[in-house]
Amino acid sequence: MVYLSPSLQEYNTYPNGGNEEYYMNLVADAAQPYLEASGIEFKRNNINGTLSEAIRDSNTGGSDLHVAIHSNAAPENLKGQLSGTDIYYNPISVNGLKFAKILQKNYKTIYPNPDKVNLMPTTTLAEIRRTVAPAVLIETAYHDNANDEQWIKDNIDNIGRVIAESIAEYFNVPFVEPIINKSSYSADNIE
Repeated sequence: MVYLSPSLQEYNTYPNGGNEEYYMNLVADAAQPYLEASGIEFKRNNINGTLSEAIRDSNTGGSDLHVAIHSNAAPENLKGQLSGTDIYYNPISVNGLKFAKILQKNYKTIYPNPDKVNLMPTTTLAEIRRTVAPAVLIETAYHDNANDEQWIKDNIDNIGRVIAESIAEYFNVPFVEPIINKSSYSADNIE
């Protein structure tokens, strides 16, 4: 089972509207149909919960993989100047590194500058340090950079799909595209 942990950081606002919690939950929403179609069981953190509660939930729920989904912000002196994706993992976790490498490989296919999709070993991030299951925290892009912010907003489904595809590859199960009734989203159906 996979534990999806989209950001709970409502206070991290995007310069052109919205916030990290909102957009990273949309990414997790987008990943769900792909996981379901591929037969991968998952659980999600409580959007109204705390980080400690999410970690405890992951640890007590029998998770085989913990995937934290975030967007990044540069330090104040570099605000808006950095771009790219950072994928954090615990350097002593063989399976954490395995999933991080799979996610990096697949994410490079969608991020505009593949050379900026980086693996980042860490033992300081709570969701990496305190989870029992192998864990990865992806900073999808820099939300304080106008281009990265817009890229996130324009690629919610692509990001969710790549995360789900990477999870399927990690568990060595076939990745299945969901059947989505696109007609239900047609503007013609709005009365």
